[in-house]
Amino acid sequence: MSTSRLDAVYRSILITKFFTKGWGKPENLRRLFEFRKIVSNRDECYKLVEKDYPVTITKEQNLSDCKLLEGYFLTPLEKYLPGIVPEIAQKAHFQALLPLHWQEKGCKPVCLHLAGTGDHYFWRRRNLMVKPLLKEAGIGGIILENPFYGLRKPTDQIRSSLHNVSDIFVMGGCLILESLVLFHWCERNGLGPLGVTGLSMGGHMASLAATNWPKPLVLVPCLSWSTASAVFLQGVMSHSINWDLLEDQYLSDGAYREKLSKMVTIVDEAFLAGKKFARTYSEKVKLGIQTNTQIEKQEHLIKSLKCDSYKDLIICQENDKVKNEKTKNIDLNTKVPIKIVKSEASDSDKIQKSPEKVLDNAKLKQTEKLITSEISRNESSLKSVKTNTEKSKETEQTRNEIVHIDKKSEKKSWNVSEMTSDFWTNLPFLKSGKKIDIGKIHWRDREALQFMRGIMDECTHLSNFSVPYDTSLIIAVCAKHDAYVPREDVGRLEEIWPGAEVRYVDAGHVSAYILHQSVFRACIIEAFERSKKKWKDGKHIE
Repeated sequence: MSTSRLDAVYRSILITKFFTKGWGKPENLRRLFEFRKIVSNRDECYKLVEKDYPVTITKEQNLSDCKLLEGYFLTPLEKYLPGIVPEIAQKAHFQALLPLHWQEKGCKPVCLHLAGTGDHYFWRRRNLMVKPLLKEAGIGGIILENPFYGLRKPTDQIRSSLHNVSDIFVMGGCLILESLVLFHWCERNGLGPLGVTGLSMGGHMASLAATNWPKPLVLVPCLSWSTASAVFLQGVMSHSINWDLLEDQYLSDGAYREKLSKMVTIVDEAFLAGKKFARTYSEKVKLGIQTNTQIEKQEHLIKSLKCDSYKDLIICQENDKVKNEKTKNIDLNTKVPIKIVKSEASDSDKIQKSPEKVLDNAKLKQTEKLITSEISRNESSLKSVKTNTEKSKETEQTRNEIVHIDKKSEKKSWNVSEMTSDFWTNLPFLKSGKKIDIGKIHWRDREALQFMRGIMDECTHLSNFSVPYDTSLIIAVCAKHDAYVPREDVGRLEEIWPGAEVRYVDAGHVSAYILHQSVFRACIIEAFERSKKKWKDGKHIE
């Protein structure tokens, strides 16, 4: 997937930096991780907010085209995690714009709009989304001020620059519970069907909020995806983070490494990486890249690569004369079982030219597992390409008898605290004198980056939360060339939420925001029409 150059240029000219004070207090992170286990369960989370939760309306005004309400309430998160929400952010402010006359009797659709990054106050969402939806489809709107933004922004915070990584989890926890407050308020006032939407970060927050409403709910997340980890580690926003500061804090305070890292899990990297490897190899086979000559080289390579069950893997290079003599004297049926490792033909010449040497056992075991997995997955493709000679049949039979693959291990999630196996010991986990250039290294190359991936997946990955009540009411809109929200190597929305629909606009993140507002609104209108046809007062229409 090509990414938008406009996204990269736009991000580079912004001076906003994120997490300028570091991770946040270890104790706050610990409390947030524990609370995440509660809000990720719809039944448990729903109980946290009473149906009659107090909401104060401070202004009510009839305008020429709509009715305007303004109000506030105290965020429920402060009740359950005292002291974790800044005092100025504890009061949740909102605006509601409702039609003067509803288009259909007994149908009063209202959509909650959550803010994207940098969307302070109400005016942007009011003019770009809420008012046009009122005019086009008679859909009312509620605009909720994000914690740390606008009226709820700490006085020492500059623009949208969250001070700590923990702040974004506080923001998410607040919005999940505050959305429940507003949904209850709507029901008390006879409003419905209900929906929630948002752009960019607001889209992801809308997705999280929708998981905890135990009734049909329209959901239209725009320009977001399944987790925030890719946004901060792979997207263009990763360049707005002081990684050296985060690494210094992580390595200097044992609480992060010894306690917090054991509480988080990287959701799907191993499985998706293996899936991508197999898919790439399969495409090469289908395109006919492997010629008969290359296959012969592979068969020759099989005989030269031997992994003894009781010794390290040794790459042997012998001349044909020595091989022939060994073949006469060795009975393969009585020899100790061996593992045959098969690599791509493009690597065979390099290996044959290399001098005999013993390689690191752990690395070779990892390589062996990846390669043999690929061989097994592409069994049928290889059979169609290989020649029908007796030699190739014998090699195929031998390989099938002795290659053992543990497929279950590919689907196992990785716990950050378990990444100290032999394969990982060569990574520069200890503090390095080199600064982190996020554009040139992978997140696995530094332990602090692994921790970031783990905590982001733990608190934002949609697979860690309940599936929305009715996924047929979900229409997600993504940008094909989004450089802010990468979609590679993370779980697909359709797989996490079966029944959800994903649509794409041919644009990057920034250009989609500017040029495709009408598409976002059209999807919201369509999703509400689906809801009206399928549900009435929370009951399914036959």
